[in-house]
Amino acid sequence: MSARRRGLAIGAVLAELEPEFPDLTISKIRFLESEGLVTPERTASGYRLFSAADVERLRYVLTAQRDRFWPLKVIREALDAMDRGLEPDPGPTGAPGRPVVPSATPDPDLPTPAQLSARSRLRLTAAELQEAAGIDSATLVQLATYSLVRADESGHYDDTALAVARSAAALAGHGVEARHLRMIRTAADREVGLVRQIVVPALAAQGRKGVRPGGDPTAEVLHHLIALHTALVKAELVR
Repeated sequence: MSARRRGLAIGAVLAELEPEFPDLTISKIRFLESEGLVTPERTASGYRLFSAADVERLRYVLTAQRDRFWPLKVIREALDAMDRGLEPDPGPTGAPGRPVVPSATPDPDLPTPAQLSARSRLRLTAAELQEAAGIDSATLVQLATYSLVRADESGHYDDTALAVARSAAALAGHGVEARHLRMIRTAADREVGLVRQIVVPALAAQGRKGVRPGGDPTAEVLHHLIALHTALVKAELVR
């Protein structure tokens, strides 16, 4: 692999940053490296090769010195925080501020409270459910046996049953049978039970106080419980 593809030599880094930092010199870049603020790759012959991330790191350091007058100790602490996943706060002037914890971003895979509270308009026959989920009648019987899917009074299945059946079909490809999923059903029942323990007394208290209810918070509470459950599972997977 050529040096150009692997990174920039120190002279090329200087040429890239000098228009923004006219006082920058090769000696200054070497000094920042000696202080551990940037660690470019070294070739077998000892030449420095700076990646794009190295150049941005140098830009952060130089901007912090010029616009914030930060000492190297503070800059080093900020870089350490960024290496641990925090994000630079640009502040009102655009100059780099102390790194901050990233703001929470919605997980696109989590159902929203509106989705959780929405009534399903889908009503599938058993045959339609089996075809849509790619399961046979024996599997559907097993799912119903363990209360993983439930038909309504007219014998039809809604979109939640379809989602369960599709997930069960995908897991079957990994050797997971319906009987193995009983614990998931039990966990779901317990989560819903906890939601009811939270919501029912709160709504009753509002009624006793004559406070006009602000809507049923069940879906919102369940949304946060699902988010918590997901976060805990992810945490265990990376341990």
